[in-house]
Amino acid sequence: MSTCTSASAELGEPVGATAATATTWLLVEQPGPWGAKALTASHLDPAVGRELDRRAGGTGVRVALIRRPGRHADLHASAARRRVFVAHTAPGDSWVRTDTVADPAALTELDFAGLGAGAHDGFGAAHVGPPLALVCTNGRRDRCCAVQGRPLAAALAASGGADAWEVTHLGGHRFAPTMVVLPFGYAYGRVDTRLAKEVLEAARTGRIVPDGCRGRSYWDRPQQAADLAVRARSGEDREGALNVAGTTQDGPGRWTVRVAHLDGRAWDVEVSRTACEPPRPESCGAPLGTPARMTADRVTPAA
Repeated sequence: MSTCTSASAELGEPVGATAATATTWLLVEQPGPWGAKALTASHLDPAVGRELDRRAGGTGVRVALIRRPGRHADLHASAARRRVFVAHTAPGDSWVRTDTVADPAALTELDFAGLGAGAHDGFGAAHVGPPLALVCTNGRRDRCCAVQGRPLAAALAASGGADAWEVTHLGGHRFAPTMVVLPFGYAYGRVDTRLAKEVLEAARTGRIVPDGCRGRSYWDRPQQAADLAVRARSGEDREGALNVAGTTQDGPGRWTVRVAHLDGRAWDVEVSRTACEPPRPESCGAPLGTPARMTADRVTPAA
């Protein structure tokens, strides 16, 4: 039986500019099974999950549940304390803070607007250690994430060179295994163990790997396309060397994005949105669809 991942790969669908958007990630440890909408379908109090989702709305914060790779027995006993990460993904100003909480309800009192804007307000302490590797493994949302994501997460955890976690949802099931690396927020698709280790090793020194890169969550999809196009043209791999200086809507499904380099150079990138044809499943069991594709049609040095 064909899966959404095999259909996408066979059709040669590009992974670029498909990353979920989030200026800041709020990650809450929740062991045990997850439902399709994990914030309200896990052993986390659903009222807390709903409130976290409500508070995050429109702030740029993306809330997700995480757990360590491995078997996840359906135990209803609550963990004594939960690990929490807050990660801001701004270019050149990325950070990760961490803490543990006895009651996740306390997280509803955070300043979500401030977190989205990059102000942690002294939450926890700076995370010390390797970059965070978040691999989507939520089979209740899509079986490809479980079948392909869990072995990758387990391999990264066993390697000892990554702070690896399973995560509830990264979007883009058809690109499984999918992974996001924090603090920089670059997402990857169709990731094997070799690529994942290469990406994480590069992230240790503030660099990104272009292979399999879906884009930086800090930016919207046209901006993601522009960033990746300039990186491909210039060969720049430092995470903070490029920034989006402005975006102009040129018409329906058309934008010009200016990407600026730390050294003063800049490029104008013309981006267009088209529908991927022929139709394909965007998730296993879902009707056939034509997902949006962002294409950098032209990259021009700015005057």
